[in-house]
Parts: sequence; structure tokens; C-alpha cells
Amino acid sequence: MYATKITLDESEIPEAWYNIQADFPNPMPPPLHPGTHEPVGPQDLAPLFPMALIEQEVSQERWIDIPDEVRSLLALWRPSPLYRARRLEKALGTPARIYYKWEGVSPSGSHKTNTAVAQAYYNKQEGIKRIATETGAGQWGTALSFACGQFDLECQVYMVRVSYDQKPYRKAVMELYGGKVLPSPSDQTETGRSILAADPDSPGSLGIAISEAIEDALSREDTHYALGSVLNHVLLHQTVIGLEAEKQLQKAGEALPDVVVGCFGGGSNFAGFAFPFLRHRYHHDKDEIRIVACEPASCPTLTKGEYRYDFGDTAGMTPLMPMHTLGHNFVPAPVHAGGLRYHGAAPLVSHVLNSGHMQAKAYQQLECFEAGVQFARTEGIVPAPEATHVIKGAVDEALRCKETGDEEVIAFNLCGHGHFDMAAYAAYFAGNLQGHEFTRQMLDENLKALEGLPSMAG
Repeated sequence: MYATKITLDESEIPEAWYNIQADFPNPMPPPLHPGTHEPVGPQDLAPLFPMALIEQEVSQERWIDIPDEVRSLLALWRPSPLYRARRLEKALGTPARIYYKWEGVSPSGSHKTNTAVAQAYYNKQEGIKRIATETGAGQWGTALSFACGQFDLECQVYMVRVSYDQKPYRKAVMELYGGKVLPSPSDQTETGRSILAADPDSPGSLGIAISEAIEDALSREDTHYALGSVLNHVLLHQTVIGLEAEKQLQKAGEALPDVVVGCFGGGSNFAGFAFPFLRHRYHHDKDEIRIVACEPASCPTLTKGEYRYDFGDTAGMTPLMPMHTLGHNFVPAPVHAGGLRYHGAAPLVSHVLNSGHMQAKAYQQLECFEAGVQFARTEGIVPAPEATHVIKGAVDEALRCKETGDEEVIAFNLCGHGHFDMAAYAAYFAGNLQGHEFTRQMLDENLKALEGLPSMAG
């Protein structure tokens, strides 16, 4: 019988995170203070983050040790399994070998728990009592609610209104873990009240929810802010995924994949899987490894966004980040892939894309759901709407191999299950889902708010 699951022992959980900043041929542009437009220093970030995370944010060390307490908690679900998608291969009739890393085995059902545990740990070490955060589809809010419970911290979650309404059971599971959840925009912050005054029916956005969470954190001395994606330290914590997958592929008799595919919203899932493989391009001239990010056509940050300085939130409270952006005022269409509806891309990923070491593709909601259904019917796992984007990308690569006859190795990260997303699948089968296209006119309108901000050249 052929092996389906490739597993590792708990002793093989990575002992250190991989920091891609150490291997960049050219350094990234620095984040800038929103007021002075000067490079941000540790003192500027201290009101929001513990110093250990700030140090990780700027570190140039290639390997950063994972604390034993964090590693022991990761052992609740790590190492996660790597699967050979033999049934999907057969259905596609492809000569390619498809492997997927399955992060749905974590307590929260997604990859987000990897960084949630680390962030909760470092905040606890600094004496913080409470963490405020945002969430889109609810995976990050669920992960942080779980992690805060493990370290006896309060957790306040601002959930994007459209997902709050679409996914009521996500709110329930966050409360089950001890989190408190508010729909965003809410009436609990100045940011939320101003948005509601202008548009009482606002569907919300991650940018708005981030502004509310930051305002909450800055209003209390016992509270810090935590982000589930985008920032350097968040992407760092997710590299446990790719580091494990590298070992598992070797165990399966594969050297390195020919194609690495990841779904993209803010960047943590994509980077966590892809960056450990990307280091082989930097160190061993493995340019034949193709790195592909898959994003929604309704929020095409990498494929249509401009690479420039922008705020990470709607209210302009964050530092100015060097990133591909659709403009911080962007309010995305209410597609069901709520975790991918963010206006900006992680600076680290933006830098890699701008340097030509990866590529990006955008997909429509309906074609992603079609791929997700095929995956569920062949591999048995119900993917989250976000994860269907990477499945679509992997299927396209496999069909390309079918046409060319190339026996390539395709690897991707399946970042979360869709058990709380059955309303989305019901809508798909009922024919009630629509495609949404982001236009150049929309981009031009959103980028007007960036006039006067520093350029990438300074």
C-alpha cells in the first residue's frame, strides 16, 4: 500500500523559526512613523507589542529559537501531517505528484494558532493582562482566544461585520475559548462610531477592525494589540509549517518541490509555507522552484495593488508599511473568503514579489469553490473558503503538467477546515454566489487617499 500520510515525531517540531530577512540580497525599506515619516523605532511600537516581538520584527538573525513553553504547546497539534493527494491526482489525470500540508488539525482549525500561541506567551512574559485584536473570517480570533486562555489572558476580538453575520458559529467558538467578540465597526470605539455615522450599514473591513483593536489597546495600560498576519514576527512564527514540510517531503523521497503554492490574504499562511523553500533559491540557486501566491480576484492585492507606503489600517494609526496595497480605505466585496479580504500585503512578501522571486495569481470565488468541492470529494477534507484558492492554484498547476507530461512535485499548504463555513457551500450549491471583479477605477479611487505619503524612494 502506498503511503498517504507522511508524519513526523513530536521531537521533530522545529526548534527555531526561520527569518527570511537574513537572506535578502537587498534589505527591505523600513516602516515609517505615521506622523514624522521617519523610520519606526522600538519605542514607537512598545505601546502595542512586547519587546520580544519588537526584537523579532527587526531581527536579521537567520534562526530565532522557539521557547520551550511555546514548543510544548505547539505539540498539541504539531507536527501537522503532510498528505500525498493521490485521489486528486487520479481525478485530474495528472502525472504531477501533489502534496498538501494539513493545518486544520490545530485546536482552532487553522494555521493561525502557530503565531497566536507565541504572541500570547510573549505578552504574558511582559505582564500584559489583556489582548485586543481583529479578525476577518474568525480563524485568527478563534486562534488567539484559544491561546489567551492557555496563558490566562483576556481576549477582545473585533470581527468584521459581514463575517460576523455570515459565520455566527465562529463567534460561538471564540466565546467557548473565552474570547469576547464585537462586530466591527462597533459603537465601542471612536473609529467604529465615525464609520457607522457615515454608513450605518457598513459591512466592515479588516482595516477598520484593526483600527478599532489598536484604539482599544492604546486606551488601556494592561492591554496590548496582536495581529494575525502581515507583520514580520507573525510570518516568522508560521515558518514551522514549511520547515516541517521540507522534512516530510524528504521522508517521502522527494528532494525539493518544483512548485510551491499558497493562498494569500495578508501573507502569514503563504509565507509560513513558502519562505523555508524560498531560502533554497537564495542559498543554492534553486531558481527552478516556482513560488506562487493565490489570491481572490475581488481583493487582488499582489496582482493589481501598487507597491508603495500605506497604512495597515483604515484610520491611519499604524506605521506606514512598504507593501503592495489597494489603498487603506478599500472595503472589499462580501465574498466568503473573509480571511483574504485585506487591502495590503505583508511587507516581507511584497519585497519578495517586487524582487522577482515569486509570482501571484488571482482567482474568482466560483472557480475556487468548484476546486474546493472537487478536493472534498476526492481527499475527504472540507476546506475553508480561503483555502480553496490554493487548491485552485494547485489544480491549475497539475493540469498544466497533464498537458506537458511533466512529472513535477506540487506542494501547498491547506491552511484550515471549512466546518464553520457550510452556509457558504450551501449558497454555492444553490447558485447564490457571485463573482466580484476589482477594477482599475476602484484602485485609482482608493489610492487618492495615499496622496502626500512618502514614496518608496523616500
